[in-house]
Amino acid sequence: MLANARVATRLPAQDLDRARRFYSDKLGLEPTEERPGGLRYRLGSGEFALYGSAGASPGTFTQMALEVDDLDAVVAELKRRGVEFEDVDVPGLETTDGIAEVDGNYPSKNSHGERAAWFRDSEGNLLGVGQPLR
Repeated sequence: MLANARVATRLPAQDLDRARRFYSDKLGLEPTEERPGGLRYRLGSGEFALYGSAGASPGTFTQMALEVDDLDAVVAELKRRGVEFEDVDVPGLETTDGIAEVDGNYPSKNSHGERAAWFRDSEGNLLGVGQPLR
């Protein structure tokens, strides 16, 4: 029934104007569609939306992950734009200069793990960027 469904991530934003500025200024993204109470973005082969919400994200887990070809270049550019990456130091996972080596503890496409980094958007949503290890 759901095998042909498309994944469409939705992220809450308490302040859509602030979120729009963050996604534009810090991530270099512009919405492809705008409606009262929501912004939709298209990236590569996927999309996500920000929606106005009175509730706040707990930000205790990755809410959206983006797969990139060159994690070092992406992290360097995002840092240059003012994005602050999370320091992670838990059993089996530790970041160095904002990047962690994630040994294949979950399925990755044709890889044995990934290199990953995490940051929060202006609304407290925890976002990840990762590069598969081949």
